[in-house]
Formats: sequence, C-alpha cells, structure tokens
Amino acid sequence: MNVFYNKWYKNHALVYKILLFIVTTLFIVYLFPKTGKFRYSFEKGKPWQSENLYAPFNFAIKKSKEELDKEKSEIKGQSLVYFEINTEIKEEVLSDYLTRFNQVFKDSSNFSIENSDLYKKGKAIVNSLYSSGILDSDYNYADDRAVKLATANKVEKEIQYGSLFELSNLRQRVESDMGNSIPIDVKKRIVSVFFDVIKPNIKLNASLTEKALEEELSRISLTRGRVEKDQLIISKGQVIEEAQYDILSSLKSEYESQVWNSANYNWVLIAYTLLVALALLMLLLFLSKYRKEVFINNTKVTFIFFNIALMILLSTLVINFNSQYIYVVPLCILPLVLKAFFDARLGLFTHVLTVLLLGFVVPNSYEYMFLQIIAGMVTILTVSELYKRANLFISVGQITFIYIIAYFAFFVIHEGQLTGLKVEIFGMFILCGLATLFVQPLIYIYEKIFGLVSDVSLLELSDTNTKLLKELSNRAPGTFHHSLNVANLAEASANEIGANAMLVRVGALYHDIGKMNNPTYFTENQSTGINPHDELSSEESAKVIIDHVLNGIEIAKKYNLPDRVIDFIRTHHGTSLVYYFYMKEKAANENVDIKDFTYPGPTPFSKETAILMICDSVEAASKSLKEPTSTKINDFVENIINKQMESGQFLNADITFKEIQALKKVLKFKLANIYHLRIEYPE
Repeated sequence: MNVFYNKWYKNHALVYKILLFIVTTLFIVYLFPKTGKFRYSFEKGKPWQSENLYAPFNFAIKKSKEELDKEKSEIKGQSLVYFEINTEIKEEVLSDYLTRFNQVFKDSSNFSIENSDLYKKGKAIVNSLYSSGILDSDYNYADDRAVKLATANKVEKEIQYGSLFELSNLRQRVESDMGNSIPIDVKKRIVSVFFDVIKPNIKLNASLTEKALEEELSRISLTRGRVEKDQLIISKGQVIEEAQYDILSSLKSEYESQVWNSANYNWVLIAYTLLVALALLMLLLFLSKYRKEVFINNTKVTFIFFNIALMILLSTLVINFNSQYIYVVPLCILPLVLKAFFDARLGLFTHVLTVLLLGFVVPNSYEYMFLQIIAGMVTILTVSELYKRANLFISVGQITFIYIIAYFAFFVIHEGQLTGLKVEIFGMFILCGLATLFVQPLIYIYEKIFGLVSDVSLLELSDTNTKLLKELSNRAPGTFHHSLNVANLAEASANEIGANAMLVRVGALYHDIGKMNNPTYFTENQSTGINPHDELSSEESAKVIIDHVLNGIEIAKKYNLPDRVIDFIRTHHGTSLVYYFYMKEKAANENVDIKDFTYPGPTPFSKETAILMICDSVEAASKSLKEPTSTKINDFVENIINKQMESGQFLNADITFKEIQALKKVLKFKLANIYHLRIEYPE
C-alpha cells in the first residue's frame, strides 16, 4: 500500500494533468451538437466543387421555410371563421325600440300621423340590421371571407363577412335608410333612439376558429417530391440552382437528424471525443516540448484549459441562441490573455486550436476559421505592451478592421457583387472589438484567481513608491541606488535581445531586498567608514552575504510578490562563490570548505534571470574601477561575463552566445556613458 501511495505522490502532477485533459475533453464534447455533419459545403448559384453526388438513400425533398410560410399565410387568409349568434336579442331590441320611441316622441303633437310612419320605418331598419346580424367589434376580415354563424347547438349558416353589420356604421345606415324627407331634428332624435337600443348579437368564437385553422395547417405537407436511392443529385461543376439547392438542403437535414439513430449517435460521440482529445493532446505536447516551465505548473495548465473551454462555451451559447451573432464573441481575448501571462507563440498556438475546435459547431466553418485565425495573428503581432492603454485601443481597432476587410472579401467571392451586403455584420465586428477591451479587467480577475502575474502588475510593481521599495530606500539607500542602476542596465539589455524588459526591470528592483536585514554589512551602505566584517571571521562574513538571498525570498513572500519576481531573488547569484572572503579564508586555512562560501542557487533558468545576474555583477564590480577608460571597461565586462560562463551559471538558461555578445556590447556602451568617458585630446 505504501508503494502505491509513494507512486501516487511522485506522479500526482501527471495524474492531475490526465484528469484535467479528460474532463476538458468531455466538457467540450458535451457542448458540441450530437448529430452528424454533412461533409459537403454548397451555396445557391455557385458551382458544385465536389464529385458527382448520388442519393445515398431514399429521402423526401423538404419545402423551404419561405414556401411553408407562404402556404400558411394563404390558409390563414382563407380558413373559416366561426361566430356565435344570439337569436333572442332581436326581440329584446324591438321591445326596447318601441318603449324608447314613445319616450322620445310622446310630446311631438305635430307628428301624430308621421310618427306612426316613422316608427314603422325604424322598425323595418331594425329587422334589416338583424336579418344578417350585428358584430360586437370590427374584426378587419376581408369582405369576401367565409364565416359560419352558429348557435349554442348547431351551425346555422355560412355567409360572407361583408354581409355582417358593424356598429361603427350605425349612424350612416340609419340616416341613409330614413331618407331626406324627414326633418333634421327628427332624424337626430330617431338616430339617438337607435344608439340607445341596438345591441350586437354576433361575437367571434375564438376556440372554434383556432381549431379550424389548426386543422387546416396540419394538412400542409412539409415535403414535395422524393429522391430515390442512387439517383444523380448534381454533377461536378454544375451550378447549384434552386431545385438542386432544395434537394441538397433536404439531404443535409436528413444527415443531421433522422439518419443518426442511437447506434450512430454513439459513434458520433466517439468521433468528436477523438478529435477534441487529439487537439488538446497537441497543446500538451507543445507545452511539454517548448514551454516546460508552464507544463510542470498545474495551475498554469489549468488556466490555459479553462480559457479554451470558456471560449467554446460562450460561442456555443451564442450559436444556440442565434448563430447570426457568432462574430460578437470576442475570441481574440484568448491570445491577448495568454500573451499577457505567457508569450505570443503559446497564445497563437492555443488560439488556433480553439478555432479549429469551434469549426465543428459554427456555420460557414471555413470562413469563420479564416477570419478568426487571421484576427488572432493580428492580435499577437500588434499588441506589444498590454499595460499601455493606447496600444490596446490601437490593436482592437486593427483587429476590427481586419474582420471587416476579410468579411467583405468573402462576401464578394460568394456573391460576386456588392448588393445585399449586410451592414449589421459590420456592427457585430465593432461590438466584438469593444468587447475585446474587457481583457484588462479580465486579466486582473485571473491574477487574483490563479495567482499569475501580467505586465500590468509588473508595471505597478515597478513604481518606486511601493511600500517595499520605499522601505528599501530608507533602510539601505546604497542598495536601493544599486538596484536602480541594475534595473536600467537590465532593461536596456533585455530590449537588445528581445527579452521581457518589464519583467527584468521589476526583478532588478527587488533582487537585493534581503539586504534590508543587515544593510551595513554591504559596502554600498557603509557611509561611516566602519566595516562590521572586521569583527567577523571570513566564514561568518560569507554567511551574512549569502543569507541576503534567503532573507530576500522571505521578505518577498511576506509582501506577496509574484513567483516570477521571486525567481530573480533566488537566482541572481546562482551557485557563484563569495570570492573575497573565500580567498581571505584560504590564505589562512588551506583546508577551507568551498561549500561554505558558495551561494545555494539555483542558477538562472531564463533569459531574464540570466540578464539580471550579468548586470548585477557588472554594476557592482564597476564601482571598483579606478580611472576607467574604454579599454578597461571592455576588459572588465569581458572578464566578469566569461567567468560566469566558465562556472556554468548559464547552462540552464535559454540564452545563446550571440545574445551574450549583444549583452556585452550594451553593457560596455552603458558603462562608458555612466563614467562620462571623453576623447583624450593631445596636449
């Protein structure tokens, strides 16, 4: 059992990566559509680029959405409308009419005979109105629309909607039927009678009408025609007309739905899993071969996989909502984030793999992948210093411009003309660019969650007004000044060979913070001329000097400095020798143990840490130069760096001889400027 636990402990990092790989693969496959994918791409009006296509099985030709919508619209305009009629209302209205008529005209002595005729004429109008029926509302149907009148028990009759009377026309109808022989004041009074007594007796039966419409719509056939197995659908080079397009669309629909039964469904899942696993495996192999320091750090690997899964999740959510908005997803955030925390090559490699995976789910996959890969390249090539806000805005503008240009080119290729260009797509690209600006707060969030450090954080740490650097300047002013000089030299050197200048500068500012514990034991802080080492043995003095590395690591962790900065403190002396005290002890004791005078290491393991070691040694030793000349400075720089190379300090750092020669050149030039060397004129 102990053997098992020991193996588990030794390989727990690898086991975690395997579990992360499996979980991420399954999560991405879960987001993918669970159907087959039609292997051909085609567009109406374009030539068929593939081989002759024969029907692989029998299938029906599905009607297009436009055809179905047209049929539904026609049926909705012609289906029967059901109204309910109340036959008892007419008798009630006639009774009310008589009562109301007598009330209105009982004081009209001048119209005794005429009133009798007026009453009869009004009654005739009532009978006429109710002969077909009066609607309770205006329903805006066409006059020739067929409607059925029904009582509670049965359907009475079928008529046209135009024969039903609408209350809004009551005044006009009464005045017209009364004629012009009746005085105006009498006509007004009889009209008021009608408005008081007339009631609608017909109302819409919505449930019967809806049921009838549904029955009609259910009879619509979703297909028209059929294609038999082995029938030629389209030949190579043939232009895809509307008929062929409908057949191809129907075949594609069959492939992506009905064809895939439960057995095929499992095979589709297996195939998706293999492809996604292959893509993620390529990423792990890239990390293990070219980014070893990232690969061995499980937090960093988790961070990369998390961002891939997040981008795929956002894209699939947008596609499920409406695939037209796919270009709103700011996919270029992925290479920006990875470049901010790691490097450009890793950012681009991961971005390309993510785009390839998204090609399974997006429409027009080739066009989408081309646009996103080009945009990712532009992102990597244009964003140089993310901590400068202007650079980010400029880069976002360039990315948006590339999106627009590429989409415009694809549209012209597909359509062959500019008419029909969708301006709203350009708006989506602009929204995508604006969303990309969210990368700044996102980087801050990632720093807090994953404990990573970006150039933005390095910029904050480079501020000499931070609490730790202020304390260094107060307690060890000479060391602080030395750190500033080293930072300037290291930054110039990093720029010369293409290293991370901001990271080197921050590492240089903090590399000697361990000297705060015993500042007077270091010559740059001895302003009184008293040397505390005079009271110590050589071995004790060497221990004090060596301990400033360990003390610096403890202080850095106390102040929560990032691990990338602590690496500079840990490696800036490598495994070099405290030469002065070693030689002093050796002069007195031949049996001196060299380990007591050697820094614990490790040696530098990156260009940046190697640059700091070189610049720190050169700057510190340059203080001993007396009457410096160009020749002295050149020999001085050569000797220091050559000794470091001979002692194997750069064996683990990915720095080349060519780059070291470039560093020598920069340091010689900088030191010559520091010491203000002038041309020696003859006397």
